[in-house]
Amino acid sequence: MGLIGGTAFLVGAILLLIAGVSPLVAFGYMLKGALGSASKIAYVVQAWIPLAICACGLIYSFRCGLLNIGVEGQMIWGALCCTAIIRWGSVMEMPATLLTLAFLAAAFGGGLWALLAGILKTKGGVNEIFGGLGLNFVAQGTVLWLIFGPWKRPGIASMSGTALFPADLWLPTLINGRISPVGIGLTVALFTVTALLLARTNMGLYLKTVSSNPRAAFLMGLRPARQILLAMAVSGGCAGLAGAVQVTGVYHCLIPSISGNYGYLALLVVMLANRHIGAAALIAFFFAALNVGSIQLPLMLHLDSSLSGVLQGALVLSALAIYSRGQSRPDGSA
Repeated sequence: MGLIGGTAFLVGAILLLIAGVSPLVAFGYMLKGALGSASKIAYVVQAWIPLAICACGLIYSFRCGLLNIGVEGQMIWGALCCTAIIRWGSVMEMPATLLTLAFLAAAFGGGLWALLAGILKTKGGVNEIFGGLGLNFVAQGTVLWLIFGPWKRPGIASMSGTALFPADLWLPTLINGRISPVGIGLTVALFTVTALLLARTNMGLYLKTVSSNPRAAFLMGLRPARQILLAMAVSGGCAGLAGAVQVTGVYHCLIPSISGNYGYLALLVVMLANRHIGAAALIAFFFAALNVGSIQLPLMLHLDSSLSGVLQGALVLSALAIYSRGQSRPDGSA
């Protein structure tokens, strides 16, 4: 892991030197921008929650050998279903019950959207990458249609999203409204359940068997198509929950960019973690810190904040190169 990180930061340092900026100064500003105060740490945690939840869900699909690139659309669809329940049930005088129903609807919506990609793969032979990408566009288009159509703000259609939810339907937050204890608890619970399911139940074994040898899985009496659909549904359900957290704990309404590209970033997290659950949670926090800390670059050094994306991409490419090199050796050593 040290070699991977060193390679990525070497790439970043070279780019900074080309731009005429000291790498130590730039990285120092990024570190301070991410962890320099309680408020900034709160921003990092706020970004970490949906990113980690999406990464947790992707571990299921990766375990089954699937590249669920449609997680972005699944997160959007979860946010959409959550919003629908809150809008239609806002007359209820039981906020806790309504929020619970909204989160369940978000998980169902995200899981159902992922199932569509799974069905396209198992029944139609459509690669999950192409199916997922297509469904991402459909989900984004649906959200835009709702925001500028049936769910538009009274008298105006705005890119700022739908009307704000009633305050009693917002998730409780700490540190100036940045950190949701419910979001943190949900993230920790999902990672704990995932670790137990994949390590100590037949589900984890079946998914791994389908990934490594589908023919052997079939001969063992398993149905690979069923395991694929299960992995996709659980993966999408987690992404849907991430969308619900964004809607109820961050924006308090549905906005066009509700996913924040966390779905795509989560793919990089899981690739870099090599499907290890604990590593995925830590790497998600590191990526969130990079995103928040990079905001300091245009403010202090007049550099584009996209450097964080360069570092994230370099980390993943370095990891893939090192992992593939290790697998190519006869003894499998890295």
